[in-house]
Formats: sequence, structure tokens, C-alpha cells
Amino acid sequence: MYITRLAEETVKIKLSSKKVLIVLGARQVGKTTLVKHCLTNRTSTFLNLDIDVDRQKFISASKIPPREALKILGDPEFIVIDEAQRLPDTGRIVKGWYDSDLPVKIILLGSSSLDILNQSAESLTGRNEKVFLTPFTYEEALAPQGWYAETLSRDRLLEDYKEQIAATLESTLIYGGYPEAVLGGSKQEYLTNLVGDYLLKDIMQLALVKTPDLVKRLLSLLALQIGSLVSINELATALAISRETVERYLDLLEETYVIIRLPAFSTNPRKEISKSQKIFFWDTGVRNALLGDFAPVQSRTDIGALWENWVVAEFAKYNALHGGLKKLFFWRSRGGSEVDLVITENEKITAFEVKWQGGKSNKAAFGKEYKAAVEIINKSDPFIGYRFEK
Repeated sequence: MYITRLAEETVKIKLSSKKVLIVLGARQVGKTTLVKHCLTNRTSTFLNLDIDVDRQKFISASKIPPREALKILGDPEFIVIDEAQRLPDTGRIVKGWYDSDLPVKIILLGSSSLDILNQSAESLTGRNEKVFLTPFTYEEALAPQGWYAETLSRDRLLEDYKEQIAATLESTLIYGGYPEAVLGGSKQEYLTNLVGDYLLKDIMQLALVKTPDLVKRLLSLLALQIGSLVSINELATALAISRETVERYLDLLEETYVIIRLPAFSTNPRKEISKSQKIFFWDTGVRNALLGDFAPVQSRTDIGALWENWVVAEFAKYNALHGGLKKLFFWRSRGGSEVDLVITENEKITAFEVKWQGGKSNKAAFGKEYKAAVEIINKSDPFIGYRFEK
């Protein structure tokens, strides 16, 4: 079952450009499915560098003149290189093909950021366009359900389908938004397997981490701390490793789209915390699987933190899908006042307090300092997209 993705129109538009298209996102978020759908009825050659035969074919093609390589690959309109980060020379090879002005559009799919993908290759700067694909947004998770129609207004949906909206929200809070976790039947089994070695496959294959169990322990500690300030020194002490090693692992987890770092927002370090950070997960299902906790919403003691993670991740997804033009922060004064999410774009500041049960905002300190109202987000209205675009 194919679910229309919010990134689909962007990908289709960029297919007409000569530049290399790079589709980035965590493993199993649907990058290959999306691109194959967009290339329906177009001649294309797919090479998956996770598969040895395809990897050797790609390497062999790179050793002959580009136009001969194109013939060997079938003279397609599109060459799609999946799991492009598996070969450090991918960027250099593709740069050579691009500069040879071949009559072909090259698409790279990667589950690591461009910095890792091109770790030992010349930069594709100026030669590429990037699209980021995330786990399903809440609206995308609603799409498979027969009652949901994008043409209905948000108010109409909230009024007529309250129970269905609540059920889908609770499901995505517990199992997240990976396509298989939304559409498949064995959600717990799938997520448990995902957070095994597979989730960290890029890091292991790149030989950047020699102790995977240590990374998993780090992830478990982070999963317990969502919504709280994260102390690198405390993590280092708990894991018996150096602060520098913790920082390196966090960088890698961020580069491979496992975690989201939320820095502190501050224009006055004397009155505000400015160097702290919170860490959330791109997917709450991954977070719950790391803890082995798939308990229903009604019986969870961590529902407040889980809801905060879900909301932050939804905003992060929309930001990534729109090119990452906005910046996401949290805010805390030295007097203890706090705002869960602050979003900036140029001079514009919007702020949100995340409450599962709702209630009134008492964040007058932030409003007074920054002349910005603090809007409450609670479970009764989980549609984040319209808030992001306001």
C-alpha cells in the first residue's frame, strides 16, 4: 500500500533539474518506495550499495569512461544509488559523472547525512539538491484510514472524528511513524528488530563505533531523559567513557537521524540558560522500543515526556520537509521559568507549551521578554502542520 508522502511533490519537481538529487533520511522511512513511485513509467536503473553485486557493478562502472558506464547501466533516464553512504567514494564517482554532462539524472538515497556520505570524497556542493524524508507525520499516518480525507478542514476532523483521531494519536505515540509500524501488523516485533543492530548499521559499517553495546546503553539513557536537560558529564560517568566520546556518539546518532538535539534559546545569558540541551528521538516508537515499553497511554507514567517528544519530533519533521529554514529551541530562565519549544525564523519567534491534558499557560516571563505569546499544545488537537506553517 503506497501512502502519498508530503515530500512527493518536492521530489517530482526536482526530477526535472539536472542537479544530483539526494534523498536523505533514516533507514526504512520509505526513501526507496517514494522514489520508485515518482519514477513510475520512467526508465531507471537502481543500484543498492548494501547488495554486493550492485556495489561491484557500481565500482566497475566507475573505472571506465562515463558514457560507456552509462551504456553498461542500460542508458536509463535515471540512475538511483540506494544506501549511497555504504561506499566512501560515491560522491567522487557521481561528481565525475555529473561533470561529464551525461544525459541522465542521478539520485542518491542515503541514511546518513551528507557529511558522512562524502567523508572521503570531493564535495557535491553546487551540484546537488537535497530532500529530507522523515518517518510519517501524524497526517501521513492518518492517510490509510478510510474515514480520513485531506479535503476536510481541521475543525471538521476534530469535531466529527474525535475518537479516531485520539486512537491514531495514541498508536503513533506508542509505535511511532515508521511506515512498517503504521501499516504492518507486528508492530512491537518490527520495532524491537529495528532498534537492534539495524538502526545503527551505518555507524557500524563505517567502523566509527567499535562497541555497539555502549551506543545502545547511551540510547537507553537518553530514552529515559527525554524532556529533561541532558548532562554530557553525567552520561560519560554512567557509561565510564570520556566526555569527548559521548559527544562523538551523539554527533553520529544525530547524523544518522536517530536523535534530535534541542539547544537552549537565549539572548541574555545572564538571565537565561544558554549552553544546555535536550535530546529527543525522531520517532517515539524507537524510543519506546529501546526501553522495551509499549504500555498503552492510559497506564504510562512518562506520558508527559512522551507527548513532548512526539510534538517536538512533529515540528522537526515539518521543518525538515520544508528545507530546515526554522530553528528549534527550548527556553529556560535562571529563575526556573521554562518554555518547551521555541521556533525562530529570521526575526519571528513562536513559542509552545506542551501539555498532555491541556490547561492554561503561565509563561508570562517569556512573553514579557520576547513579546511572543506562548500557545498550548495538548492531545485534543494533534495537528501540528498548520501550526508550523502559521
